[in-house]
Amino acid sequence: MARRGGVVHYDPGMATLVLTVIGDDRAGLVNALADAVSAHGGNWERSQLAELAGKFAGIVLVSVPDERADELSAALQPLAGLLEVSVHPGASTDAAPADTQVQVDLIGNDHPGIVRDVSGVLARHGVSIDRLITETREAPMAGGLLFEAHLTAGVPVGQDLGALQADLERLATELVVDITVAAG
Repeated sequence: MARRGGVVHYDPGMATLVLTVIGDDRAGLVNALADAVSAHGGNWERSQLAELAGKFAGIVLVSVPDERADELSAALQPLAGLLEVSVHPGASTDAAPADTQVQVDLIGNDHPGIVRDVSGVLARHGVSIDRLITETREAPMAGGLLFEAHLTAGVPVGQDLGALQADLERLATELVVDITVAAG
């Protein structure tokens, strides 16, 4: 797989695998996974990994020669003593041209349903979330918890970006949070 001009091009002799991983957090988990990938001729392309509530979880995109994909998948199963690994086939064709990318940032008092409400607005506009990072933290002055979200999403060609922004601003007023939307 090679990245040229912002578009990912897949090598026809390489299989793309998406690995989802979870396990009790401890030293050496990434190394064990990376060793297995490398030992089978694989290349670690991209990942999102994090510790949450004592668990280490994530998703990893790897490429591996077609003839070694099954071998790598089988080799990842013994990692269950350290990590539970699920292997999923990835896309095998060139990525479609990128939609308009938007960055949405939200901050406000934490309460249930914020992610549901924001993702509902995006879904109604046909917007696909590419990346979502959320966290809660102590509010420095007011007490309580603040909820913070940062997401990147693809807005389909022809979709009215102004209407999306207006709907998100309406939602921000209802939820009493600050939302900013920036097209990139």
